[in-house]
Amino acid sequence: MKYEMRNAECETRNESARPIRPSSFSPAFSLVEVLAAITIIGIVTFLAIPNIVRIKQDGEDNLARARAESLNMAIASYVQVVGTNAAYSAWSNVSADARYNLIRPYISFSESTLSAFTPSGYTITPPTSIVPMTNKTTISNTVRSTNIYY
Repeated sequence: MKYEMRNAECETRNESARPIRPSSFSPAFSLVEVLAAITIIGIVTFLAIPNIVRIKQDGEDNLARARAESLNMAIASYVQVVGTNAAYSAWSNVSADARYNLIRPYISFSESTLSAFTPSGYTITPPTSIVPMTNKTTISNTVRSTNIYY
């Protein structure tokens, strides 16, 4: 008899503890939950954007360095193929575009002009003298006003 009374008391307590929901209840997010989610997404975006911009700038700098390195390798190949004296006489007193046309056959996947070969926002200046052979190609970022000598 005691056992039956306890079960009856527990059932009574459990039924009264259940929340009463209206019959037209539909599960949905509250305004506070939506605002909290938007706030979290905004904070994550705010923290991520500077890193994305920095990574993009580093990638552009690396592309410009790679292009300058390919110019220097093409200059070295040009000097080896035509000889030092012939290369020096053909290289001096000509424009940067004419210099690029001299070494263009020695560049893999070269563009038709130096401006097309240069990444946007950068200026690549080939060295004015190729004797003695040193890394003298200048890369200038016109937006950030930085120079890289390669």
